[in-house]
Amino acid sequence: MSSEAKLSAISADRAADAGAKTVFKVLLAISFCHLLNDTVQSLLPAIYPLLRDTFHLDFGQIGLISFTSTFTASLLQPLVGLYSDRHHKPYFLAIGMGITLIGLVTLSLAPSYATVLIAAALVGMGSSVFHPESSRVARMASGGQHGMAQSLFQVGGNAGSALGPLLATFVLPRGQRSIAWFSFLALLAMILLVDIGAWTRKRRAAQAELRAAPLAAHLTSGQIASHEAESHAHLPRKKIVWSLAVLATLMFSKFFYLASLSSYYTFYLMDKFQVSVRSAEFHLFAFLGAVAAGTFFGGPVGDRMGRKVVIWYSILGVLPFTLLLPYANLFWTGVLSVVIGLILASAFSTILVFAQELVPTKVGTISGTFFGLAFGLGGIGAALLGKLADATNIRFVYHVCSFLPAVGVLTAFLPDLSPTERKGAR
Repeated sequence: MSSEAKLSAISADRAADAGAKTVFKVLLAISFCHLLNDTVQSLLPAIYPLLRDTFHLDFGQIGLISFTSTFTASLLQPLVGLYSDRHHKPYFLAIGMGITLIGLVTLSLAPSYATVLIAAALVGMGSSVFHPESSRVARMASGGQHGMAQSLFQVGGNAGSALGPLLATFVLPRGQRSIAWFSFLALLAMILLVDIGAWTRKRRAAQAELRAAPLAAHLTSGQIASHEAESHAHLPRKKIVWSLAVLATLMFSKFFYLASLSSYYTFYLMDKFQVSVRSAEFHLFAFLGAVAAGTFFGGPVGDRMGRKVVIWYSILGVLPFTLLLPYANLFWTGVLSVVIGLILASAFSTILVFAQELVPTKVGTISGTFFGLAFGLGGIGAALLGKLADATNIRFVYHVCSFLPAVGVLTAFLPDLSPTERKGAR
């Protein structure tokens, strides 16, 4: 595709966004499917005790199950995104959820440890198909409010991650076969995703008509000027690559710190303050609730104030609170963890949309890469911080991690793409 053709395609898409209202029906549906998908994904860690007792596994074998699922869920996502950018398949999402369904049924009937590994790989593979393409659908339905759409989409996933272990406590005491009950969640998601696929096919057909018609027929002179300011095609390739590297580094800071809290917060509270397991779990629930709230508010604020402002605030802005956390008493530790969760969680949807705006013709590839980073960095962070805690102690981990948000100074190297800054430039 020539540069002029790409420019016309981007213009047609943006014109469609500008002229269309946000399709909340589709956004809510894809967010609910995200909830169902991540509920199933979070089921796997919750059933490790069941699998250990059924197949007489050691911790190394359990770790290999986690690695298999994370490997397929994270490393395949960029490839899936790249494929979907080149070959648009409206029912790709439903197919991915079908793979997850097969994985769940296989897991419920697995006669051996090797079969469990295959099932874990299938569940992770289904997730790798779901996230890049569903993020693209959220952007298509945003009506131009890309940050809000991604945040609403992310909240569904956060809710699912919290819901999976809760549902597991009611179902799994009945044994391995009870895992099959979760396949109904995947089946429900498939039904919804078929309907969403039909919507995306109609939407792409409408955009194809816009691309086929003369560009001037769809854009006023003001819209053309706006497009020239927003397409970001003027950015040098090196600048785009450098900006993506900065965003990936910011992701490292965010997800390593979140791994320290989501994986080891209860151990930290019990070690430092000698609280009960129940009290520690309550503090963890408060933190995860703050993460869910922060995830939602980050996107809309970025739409209004500019994405770079939100990235500054959510990464570097959390530094004073993380530095105070290791020295706080129990009450202030609870308060600070909630504040940290609210602020830090607002970063991901904003970072993702910023990256999509840098490379607007590769939404699937960018979404797959950054979702893959989110999965991979979280898993790597939990493993490395666990090793560090074994070598030192859990309190030392929180002292070290408190400096991670200082990486936010790299935000200064990002280009200015916010609506306010673009308006001033014009």
